Amino acid sequence: MERRKLLALSAAALAFAPFHGLRAQDSNKPFTTEQLDQMLAPIALYPDALLSQVLMAATYPLEVVEAARWSQANPNLKGDAAVAAVKDKSWDVSVKSLTAFPQTLQMMSNQLDWTQKLGDAMIGQQKDVATAVQRLRAKAQAAGNLKSTPQQTVTTQSSGGASAIVIEPANPELLYVPYYNPAWAYGPWPYPAYPPPYYPPPPNYGAALMTGMMFGLGVAAGAAMFGGWHWGYAGGGWGASYTTVNVNRATNITNNFNADRYRNGQWNHDPAHRDGVPYRTPAERQEFGQHRPDSAAQREQFRGQLDGRGNYTQRPGENRAGENRPAENRPAENRSFENRAGGDRGAFGDINRGGSGASRDFDRGSQSWGNRSFGGGGERFGGGGRR
Repeated sequence: MERRKLLALSAAALAFAPFHGLRAQDSNKPFTTEQLDQMLAPIALYPDALLSQVLMAATYPLEVVEAARWSQANPNLKGDAAVAAVKDKSWDVSVKSLTAFPQTLQMMSNQLDWTQKLGDAMIGQQKDVATAVQRLRAKAQAAGNLKSTPQQTVTTQSSGGASAIVIEPANPELLYVPYYNPAWAYGPWPYPAYPPPYYPPPPNYGAALMTGMMFGLGVAAGAAMFGGWHWGYAGGGWGASYTTVNVNRATNITNNFNADRYRNGQWNHDPAHRDGVPYRTPAERQEFGQHRPDSAAQREQFRGQLDGRGNYTQRPGENRAGENRPAENRPAENRSFENRAGGDRGAFGDINRGGSGASRDFDRGSQSWGNRSFGGGGERFGGGGRR
């Protein structure tokens, strides 16, 4: 019952307040190069296996929320021990694998809009995602900010006359999650209108980074690593690339693994784990058998609620459950950015809530989601610096 309530609340919240880049649900327009680089900048320098599993899991955002809650309730379980403890859960194997890395899982849950956007790109434009990852890694390497360390090994692989940049753990059984400021990592940022988001490390990692790359303690998670990348260069880009799945390892991680979906060792999105989150395009909704949800009814029932943040309190003047009450005129509010799902987003300034709460602009200007302006007192990244 608790899981159904969580999924209903979270699905309603996502349906009610999609950020601007996803607002036009009927649009078949693909994400642009600028948008892809922007959204992938915080994770493109992750080791290949972790990167692939983050992107797989992003296609199931509500399961990510549920798994993050589980991690918060079980703070002493990390690495392979955490993954073993959730073997019987109904989540997708990619979500289960991330319980080995609670900080990463919590970041995805706290930044749910960004997570959904990553997942949408992975579902509809996986080849473009691969090209963006390699483009970003090449920029970081050219800037002198991507190199082998005691925690990870950076190598190149030849494919079709080009070289793919591969990142792997220095010790296959011990994985370190990197934290870095994208405004530093990639050198001068080429798209001022699409500044990359920066998600600082959690408090136990140390101070937020101005420059450099930070690694926390190594996580014993060799058994949890079942994903990877096949880097294939073709047609002037990495369009022959795809996300790989080690079926034998995945089977050991979960009791509900459907190996038939991965017969060729290649990842395929499983709509059974989507839990009603709308797909971005009509073609995807048709492909995965999803009908448009009754978003109006969901908005009416769950407005103002995100991820089970409490019961809705009826405001004077609102029409609820068929009642006719005078309409209210509510002035725009400025409210401090709130702590949500256990995460502190205070560094990004204020929530500016005007008359329309349904528009979230992640892509342009001062980074705002849901009329949440990340300008003003927050952090802004322009042409390559932090100011």
